[in-house]
Amino acid sequence: MGILIRNATAGDEARFRELWASYLDFYQVTVSDEITASTFSKALSPDSSIFMQVAEVDGRVEGFALCLTHEGTWILGKDLYLEDLFVDASQRGKGVGRALLQDLVDLSKANGWSRLYWHTAETNVTARKLYDSFVQSDGHIRYRITIG
Repeated sequence: MGILIRNATAGDEARFRELWASYLDFYQVTVSDEITASTFSKALSPDSSIFMQVAEVDGRVEGFALCLTHEGTWILGKDLYLEDLFVDASQRGKGVGRALLQDLVDLSKANGWSRLYWHTAETNVTARKLYDSFVQSDGHIRYRITIG
């Protein structure tokens, strides 16, 4: 299985909306179409602090990572926040989410960003396993913020 990680493009919007709707349905959350359209538009804008990474598996988009950068709180440099990471249900557990996270770690290192933050609920065991594996296996300074 070949996984390609790249920046989102305008052509990804339909697939983004499809996976986003599935993600929101899974978590029983409702978000208006206006917010969804605005978020995607901002992710494509070169002037925005929001950006999106896309995971393709054998040419088909199977996952997205929605991120936010801003100036660091405690030290000079930018911090990167992983706002949402979602993967098609058929690809969960097959390395797509891990490939997206690894790409964000690599981006942080390459750009000299000071921290990569993510958060997850205490009860989201799958996400905790994924994130914890990065905390334990990589020495780059990152913090996992747990929402309890």
